[in-house]
Amino acid sequence: MQDSNDARGRFNRLVSEYSQDVFRYAFWLCRDRTMAEELSQETFMRAWKAIDSLQDDKAAKSWLFTIVRRENARQYERKRFDMVDDPDFDRVEATRPEYDTSTEAFVLRRALEELPEEYREPLVLQVIGGYSTEEIADQLGIKSGAVMTRLFRARKKLREMLGEREE
Repeated sequence: MQDSNDARGRFNRLVSEYSQDVFRYAFWLCRDRTMAEELSQETFMRAWKAIDSLQDDKAAKSWLFTIVRRENARQYERKRFDMVDDPDFDRVEATRPEYDTSTEAFVLRRALEELPEEYREPLVLQVIGGYSTEEIADQLGIKSGAVMTRLFRARKKLREMLGEREE
């Protein structure tokens, strides 16, 4: 019975520590609040079922993000949803007081959304998720060099889109 309580406590810590990050990442993937909530719930349900497979709690966030990505892919295998061409990021409530609602932040979020997914995803994982190049490579199943190239190209493209000159 002790093992069950340990697993429950470990799982509860994961939920309290990472639920907001999981939701934000899910919302970024699907761009729909209701769907992001469903993805988050499904992610934690799958995490609970596989809690014993998490070897290192330091890898928990990456592990949960991988579950979110796979569950999102499963959703699209089952059915296609109507996609919004012009997502309104203002619908996402600020879960932290430091959430920037300025015009500059809005323009940056729009530009980020226009990046090709192959560039956008590693950039979001690095900037929002705080992952290293190696961690991003592991999550995306690509080499670290490819991640660095994509990050470089993503930043360059963002600068071009925002009208900044390269020095």
